[in-house]
Amino acid sequence: MNPSLLLLPTNQPPTTTFINPTPKIHPKRRRNYRLLSTTIRSSSTSVLDKPKPDVFGGKKELTTIQSLVDAMSPPVRIATSALVFAGAIAAGYGLGVRFGGGSRNAGLGGAIALGAAGAGAAYALNSCVPEVAAINLHNYVADFEDPDALNKQDIEAIANKYGVSKQNEAFNMELRDIYCRYVSAVLPTGTEELRGNEVDTIIKFKNALGIDDPDAADMHMEIGRRIFRQRLETGDRDGDMEQRRAFQKLIYVSTLVFGEASAFLLPWKRVFKVTDSQVEVAIRDNAQRLYASKLKSVGRDIDVNQLVSLREAQLAYRLSDELADEMFKEHARKLVEENISIAVGILKSRTRATRETTRVIEELHKILSFNNLLISLKNRADASRFAPGIGPISLVGGEYDGDRKMDDLKLLYRAYVTDSLSSGRMEEDKLAALNQLRNIFGLGRREAETMTLDVTSKVYRKRLAQAVTSGELEAADSKAAYLQNLCEELYFDPQKALEIHEEIYRQKLQQLVADGELGDEDMKALERLQVMLCVPKQTVEAAHADICGSLFEKVVKEAIAAGIDGYDAEIQKSVRKAAYGLRLTREVAMTIASKAVRKIFISYIQRARGAGSRTESAKELKKMIAFNSLVVSQLVADIKGESSDTPPEEIRKEQVEQTDEEDEEWESLQSLRKVKPSKVNLRKEIQTEITLKDDLPERDRTDLYKTYLLFCLTGQVTKIPFGAQITTKKDDSEYVLLSQLGSILGLTDKEIVEVHRSLAEQAFRQQAEVILADGQLTKVRMEQLNELQKNVGLPPQYAQNIIKSITTTKLAAALETAVGQGRLSIKEIRELKESSVDINTMISESLRENLFKKTVDNIFSSGTGEFDEAEVYENIPKDLNINADKAKKVVHELARSRLSNSLIQAVSLLRQRNHKALVSSLNDLLACDKAVPSTPLSWEVPEELADLFITYVKSDPPSEKLSRLQYLLDLSDSTAETLRAMKDKALPNGAAGEEEFVF
Repeated sequence: MNPSLLLLPTNQPPTTTFINPTPKIHPKRRRNYRLLSTTIRSSSTSVLDKPKPDVFGGKKELTTIQSLVDAMSPPVRIATSALVFAGAIAAGYGLGVRFGGGSRNAGLGGAIALGAAGAGAAYALNSCVPEVAAINLHNYVADFEDPDALNKQDIEAIANKYGVSKQNEAFNMELRDIYCRYVSAVLPTGTEELRGNEVDTIIKFKNALGIDDPDAADMHMEIGRRIFRQRLETGDRDGDMEQRRAFQKLIYVSTLVFGEASAFLLPWKRVFKVTDSQVEVAIRDNAQRLYASKLKSVGRDIDVNQLVSLREAQLAYRLSDELADEMFKEHARKLVEENISIAVGILKSRTRATRETTRVIEELHKILSFNNLLISLKNRADASRFAPGIGPISLVGGEYDGDRKMDDLKLLYRAYVTDSLSSGRMEEDKLAALNQLRNIFGLGRREAETMTLDVTSKVYRKRLAQAVTSGELEAADSKAAYLQNLCEELYFDPQKALEIHEEIYRQKLQQLVADGELGDEDMKALERLQVMLCVPKQTVEAAHADICGSLFEKVVKEAIAAGIDGYDAEIQKSVRKAAYGLRLTREVAMTIASKAVRKIFISYIQRARGAGSRTESAKELKKMIAFNSLVVSQLVADIKGESSDTPPEEIRKEQVEQTDEEDEEWESLQSLRKVKPSKVNLRKEIQTEITLKDDLPERDRTDLYKTYLLFCLTGQVTKIPFGAQITTKKDDSEYVLLSQLGSILGLTDKEIVEVHRSLAEQAFRQQAEVILADGQLTKVRMEQLNELQKNVGLPPQYAQNIIKSITTTKLAAALETAVGQGRLSIKEIRELKESSVDINTMISESLRENLFKKTVDNIFSSGTGEFDEAEVYENIPKDLNINADKAKKVVHELARSRLSNSLIQAVSLLRQRNHKALVSSLNDLLACDKAVPSTPLSWEVPEELADLFITYVKSDPPSEKLSRLQYLLDLSDSTAETLRAMKDKALPNGAAGEEEFVF
């Protein structure tokens, strides 16, 4: 068996069998401990109050010699031993002389023999003294009805009586035996719990016996061995659990008895293979049980003395502050849960009455009082002397901590709110109590506010109804001040009060409008209610728009549902009655009608989009136009109370008064002239207030308009057998419908003009691009384009823009190609600019930069030797519209690279005897030097530089060029003069004069 299993939790079954051997017991103690084990095992009750007399066993009987020793005092026993020894010697001497023939030696022999026997008798008499003292000690203790009355002096008197020391083996063994029996009797057996005074009782008895701590600790270990053996003997599950609990209690009590010394006096780990953590668990569990039993005496009326006593008990039990804090809070929570359970039971009772509701509030008051008491105790200055855990109550971790029980807590909270408002007002102390109750129940702020608002709203409605019924509110000088005071008494949010006022007003309005219209008396009643409740004007208008508007919306939908053929005089009468009788403003009525009508319009639009062809789409749009003309226009007229035959003055003025600029726009296209509003068709105009401008994007609206416009332009296409189709031409009446469609779609005049123009431009551009495929505009092609422009109906200025766009695009492509292939010079660029060609748009910037680079490169390779800074740095960049600074950097880079290349090329031409090209190359060298002045050049063969110079001299160059070339070739003045003097001689490297060349 692993002894550490004795410290497993009591609810955990043993998992292994006993395998360790039984601990060894000293042979001299085995008999006594076997008797002890049997005696203690038969005892099943604690001896804390009054141990039974047989706890220490019955009295022990003395033998004859022990009785003799017991009757003697130590001096008498010593004297008697001396007399016995002396008498034995004398007797032996006499007998030896007598039987030895009077010989003195025989007498001495006899004296020695009987003296030895007398000494043995004396030794036997003295050796049983410790046993007699131990028996008397046992009998003395066994005679006590209450072992607690035993004192240390009595034990010492027994030892002194027999002249023995407590360290004597027999006497000490009896002390240990008595202590072991007592401790075993004091410790509860089985599943009994500790009472809490075991430690003090054992310590007192230990001190009374005068037993040393090591001996006492040895007895505690012996009791552990006894529990160990009993577990072996038991073998069943229940017995195993009892022995485990007993072993844990032994460890806990023993640790408290010996205090700090228990660490080395009680070797649990070495003897029983028990870990430190298992010892800590045993101490913790038993300390918790003892503290829990102590907490049972704590009620809701806890006082300072109880808290101090709890703190002392906690320290005595060696319970940590964390566990003590948790246990106290749990105890307080259980006390509160009892009140909650009672209150919830009453609330859920079917036979609940007013008296029962009062009991619910009483239980809640008990909770609040207990919570206030704990808070006040926590806030005391000497709170450190109290048991841990004092503070506000929380239900977390208890029976009511969960969603399933939260509804019960909400019922209680609502009940307390209702009781707090039972007087018609909310007191400050009640408000504070509600906050505490919310914290105790763990309710969220929003949940608590919702319940409070619900109850307070009902109370506010009740008090408001009383004020209105009694006339108190109407008689008040300031209705707003009266209502504000009412909100303050109930701690009610004024904004919520306004919402209630709005609801009351809406209910009143619904009652009055039940017959379909509002009379003058109804409006007066509503105005009186609005004034009393201080309902804002916008709120009243919103209520009328909602309630009356819903009734009006129903009438409008019925009128619309009647369709084109069903909108008769009866429906017109119902619309006019609803529009006036419901006292709706014209704006509200039109808003309601617009919403319903626009839904119908959208349905037509959806069908038009889903149609398979342009003709079918146009048919659906036609239906929408007819619906708008015959139904919607009449509906709007009925709502406004106007005749549908005569348009309003505002519309007439808007349609007739047109500026010259607008007239010019409408006259620019043939199709536009047909849809232009005129004085002739004013009486045929439809309503224009309800449109789809805000329901559809501009692109969708213009696409629908364009669809019908194409239908007007192309006519209706009808398919016939054999794959052919017939196009039916349309008259100008279709354009009238197109104009009405534009109004329904909410298109402005500018947007309509743009649609017509874009369509005409699209048609003109498609055919113009075919005519101008190569970008060349001839006289014949211009005549074709003019004829096309007339056929399409596009104004001349727009046609010219399209023609220019096409030709420009073609020209731009050609220019891009010419620049890329190097076929375009700066001269041609200037000619194009003179012809008003925009170079910036025609040629990209990168190509213009490349053109500049090629132009400069041509200057450096022209062979003239000229370089015009103003032309290169200013004029050419300006003509090409490139950055001047950037152009200058390009020139410098080219000049530096061309300078050295020109010298190499000149030498190469010299060797080839190409004197003319050589002179051009040297001129290029001088041109590069003008762009970027250079230092004298070096060459590996100086003679060739002289040949270059003399060849250039023979070409009769200007003096400044010749002087600059001399500097660049690094020739001295004397050398240069010599070379000039040889001007008329043959050219260097010539076939005839080669030997005459000085170098």
